[in-house]
Amino acid sequence: MITLDPSEKALFLSNIKSAVAPRPIAFASTVNAAGVVNLSPFSYFNLFGTEPPVVVFSPNRRARDGSQKHTYLNLLEVPEMVINLVDYAMVQQASLASCEYPAGTNEFIKAGLTEIPSDLVRPPRVAEAPVQLECKVLKIESIGDANLVIAEVIRMHIADELLDERGVIDQRKTDWVARLGADWYSRASAGLFEVPKPARNLGIGFDQLPENVRNSTILTGNELGMLANAERLPEPEEVQAYQLENHIPSSREERHHLARRRLAENKVREAWLVLLQL
Repeated sequence: MITLDPSEKALFLSNIKSAVAPRPIAFASTVNAAGVVNLSPFSYFNLFGTEPPVVVFSPNRRARDGSQKHTYLNLLEVPEMVINLVDYAMVQQASLASCEYPAGTNEFIKAGLTEIPSDLVRPPRVAEAPVQLECKVLKIESIGDANLVIAEVIRMHIADELLDERGVIDQRKTDWVARLGADWYSRASAGLFEVPKPARNLGIGFDQLPENVRNSTILTGNELGMLANAERLPEPEEVQAYQLENHIPSSREERHHLARRRLAENKVREAWLVLLQL
């Protein structure tokens, strides 16, 4: 057994995030006083009480420069939010929304997710999330670089397909994902998997996907999220060289199926080289 002190910062932090796991993900939608929407995932999150129903999460300062995150700044202006629970079908899109886009960027658009109005709070909900919690902030405490948000759940929305005949969530119907250390996640239905952390250079986002890719009837939201997390598209010369050396189907449908196979192997660059047409 090794013994670590918090002063051994890098090693300590890597290990504590891997030890206190798996952690549920708070996919938090907020707005500022001007109504500009922000959407970002946080894994320092949990249910804290039931009478009243209370959740806590922590939008900590950015590690690279110590600046406050947009979610925290928004909550100071408008102390309301929606916690959207993340399942496997949307995990790549949630990861894409964690990119540090400039203030004023709507991550719903960048991550290809759908805004729907909330009933009691100003921030919108994520339509794709199977459970959405409308919350009112009770208190925000700052401790070092951590910001602890304490919020009361004032309305809950649950997708019908998760419910049993009593109107209760059947865990066998869920596919929740949870955060571990490094790039690791856990999946309720299938164990461990990896999602590479978004690069410091921003992913292009759904709004920059070519229309024939964005509107694909074959590629899933997760697969589009992987493509949208690319920093840039391959240059035409690279596409031409790849397609001359490899057999690429002529039909769009076959290209998209081939790209799916490349994405299943985590070969995102190759998937783009298949999808882009000269």
